[in-house]
Amino acid sequence: MFETIIGLEVHTQLNTNSKLFCSCATSFGEEPNTNVCPTCLGLPGALPVLNKEAVHKAIMLGTALKSKINKKSIFNRKNYFYPDLPSGYQISQFEVPVVGLGELTIDFEDGSSKKIGVTRAHLENDAGKNIHAGSVSHVDLNRAGTPLLEIVSEPDLRSAQEAILYLKKLHSIVRYLGISDANMQEGSFRCDVNVSIRPKGDTKLYTRCEIKNMNSFKFIEKAIKYEVERQIEAWEDGVYEEEVVQETRLFDVDAGETRSMRGKEDAADYRYFPDPDLLPLIITDEMIEKYSKIPELPDEKKERFVNEYKIKEYDASVITSSVEMANFFDEMMKEEISGKNAVTWLTVELQGRLKEGVEIENSPVQPHKLAQIIKNIENSTISGKAAKEVLDYLMENPEEKVEAVIEKLGLKQVSDDNALLEIIDKILAANEDKIAEYKGGKEKIFGFFVGQTMKASKGTANPQKVNQLLKQRLA
Repeated sequence: MFETIIGLEVHTQLNTNSKLFCSCATSFGEEPNTNVCPTCLGLPGALPVLNKEAVHKAIMLGTALKSKINKKSIFNRKNYFYPDLPSGYQISQFEVPVVGLGELTIDFEDGSSKKIGVTRAHLENDAGKNIHAGSVSHVDLNRAGTPLLEIVSEPDLRSAQEAILYLKKLHSIVRYLGISDANMQEGSFRCDVNVSIRPKGDTKLYTRCEIKNMNSFKFIEKAIKYEVERQIEAWEDGVYEEEVVQETRLFDVDAGETRSMRGKEDAADYRYFPDPDLLPLIITDEMIEKYSKIPELPDEKKERFVNEYKIKEYDASVITSSVEMANFFDEMMKEEISGKNAVTWLTVELQGRLKEGVEIENSPVQPHKLAQIIKNIENSTISGKAAKEVLDYLMENPEEKVEAVIEKLGLKQVSDDNALLEIIDKILAANEDKIAEYKGGKEKIFGFFVGQTMKASKGTANPQKVNQLLKQRLA
């Protein structure tokens, strides 16, 4: 039996307006090589100037991860040669990062949780992008110099499932903080996965392989599972030392397998040394105090939802996994409706009706209207079935008011005793044989009377009232 050891290096692009060491824009999707200047092109004589907004966002993340914020940190040059790195080195942080030791808690479906250590989070500038087309390669340097926070976990993760839970929690945290859009398709949130195995009970760390530049939860999970199987097979076949070497690998999405890219470099290979053009980064107590005042995070919001709105922990976890969903739910609850009903109508009814690719924040039906539908169910104005018709109508006509739609569709429930008794008496008069059977002990026939009453009222009769009045009449 083997134990899996996983460590993650997550690169999240900070949503500053300008790059980390120059004033070029960080906007995505521009014409290639238009958001560039002598500094991010690495031209001689161009000097870097640190973007203070990136530092503020690093402090916010450090606070969220309960990390030590280093009041003095150093920028280093990480030397390597690649076409998308015009200066021949990346400005990063090595020995003293801006954010030190911290932790992140992951939650399992059974209600248990686990703390994952965070080694560090350091600032660095991104490289450009290589674009390969057949036998020709191009380089787009628009991304070169954009500010990244690299968040490095301890090797505390023991399965692909734990790795995905960690990544999803970290993804939601940076979104809650508002420091990154964390758009994985655009590369704003991507990760390198370090995987190794060892016999259960062993404490030694064996050779790790790094799977590079992953930006999909689904593919990260598949890549980890494949790599673990590959290493276990090598161990069991007696060829572990030959086949599992310290290297960088990529995940082939089509083949569903990892493949070797190049030998993995050690820190010494990068020849780190302090950047002579940048002074040490000094963070004051005033800066820490100001930027450690962060918004309510997923864990705190989940606890509040459970306590304040009396919903299940699992439901609270689902809702708080997305800041947009959590905000939507919070807005709904301002209408003072049942938390349980709000969860169902948000996560099942509304989300089930959203067209593919439409996010909750762009829903045609906004929080207050969905809450008003629920309120009309709770005060017995409409039935649950009628409420679905109202929601369907509003999805296509979002500008209309809930009350007006109920009237227009004729869905208002009849709760007036006299009106309902008039319908019930007609049905009972036409079904004297069924009444005799009911009184003879066939109680299941009661459902027949309820169904006939609902049919005669075209579904507008209040079911609770119908049951109550039928029992009185049949008694």
